[in-house]
Amino acid sequence: MHTFFRSVLALVVGCAALSAHAGWDLEQLMQALARNTSGRATFTEQKFIALLDKPVLSSGELLYTAPDRLEKRTLKPKPETMVLDHDTVTVERGKRQYVLRVKDYPELGVFVESIRGTLAGDKAALERLYQLTLDGNEAHWTLVLRPLNPKMLAVVQRITMQGERAELRSIEVEQADKDRSVMLIDNAAAP
Repeated sequence: MHTFFRSVLALVVGCAALSAHAGWDLEQLMQALARNTSGRATFTEQKFIALLDKPVLSSGELLYTAPDRLEKRTLKPKPETMVLDHDTVTVERGKRQYVLRVKDYPELGVFVESIRGTLAGDKAALERLYQLTLDGNEAHWTLVLRPLNPKMLAVVQRITMQGERAELRSIEVEQADKDRSVMLIDNAAAP
């Protein structure tokens, strides 16, 4: 009889765990991501370009301050800094600096919003620009963003983000021309 009660208890606990995962959805993911007010991580990125035999490799660090400041410091192969601050993107390469206003480049704005909206947990901003599909569970999730704008779709077919709980772990961008990039994020550098 004692074994019977253990079996029933295991079944009840198992069903409760399943129902907890079944209730997990896009809204809960966005709420968890929105709680991240800042972060620091390292990254490695591979860009697969059709004209090249091997992927282009880069690495560096990422810094995020909610809701709309993101800094990507590429250290290898060549130093480069890209800062998104509100609606301005500043890129520094060597002694050159480029400043772009996001509103002047609509396709750039849509791409920027994919990252910023995800990091900030801004579901409404993402849904204005993308069709969202979430798979997985809280422990391991995949969020796929497909552009709604035909001009953006002619450039980027899909952005796939993977994570664990409230941490973004990878971003894959698949372009319409079949080039793609994969960024792996190591949050061990987080403060």
